[in-house]
Amino acid sequence: MRTKIGRRVGAITLLLAIAVGCALPVRAQSKRQAKHLVTPVVPELAKRMNLTGTVRIEVTIAPDGAVKRSRVVGGHPVLAMAAESAAQKSTFEPGPTETSEIIEFKF
Repeated sequence: MRTKIGRRVGAITLLLAIAVGCALPVRAQSKRQAKHLVTPVVPELAKRMNLTGTVRIEVTIAPDGAVKRSRVVGGHPVLAMAAESAAQKSTFEPGPTETSEIIEFKF
């Protein structure tokens, strides 16, 4: 009896975690603080295929905090476009020079 309840609670917890965190941006190895990280829109195809995973985007940040360039470093191609688009719209704290950062988006 306890085992069935434990499994159900675990399954419900997992489903809630997936529902709440469908595409949450996660900072990795931060040199510059993000002012605003845009949450990517999950593509319809990814929803239909129940795709999950992490997409890593390398961004080049201008001294004013704007993202100048971005490129996909890793992740599923169906999710990569949405993650890259979100990364390009994100902003960072101003800094003395141009820097490069890796942003991870978990779908």
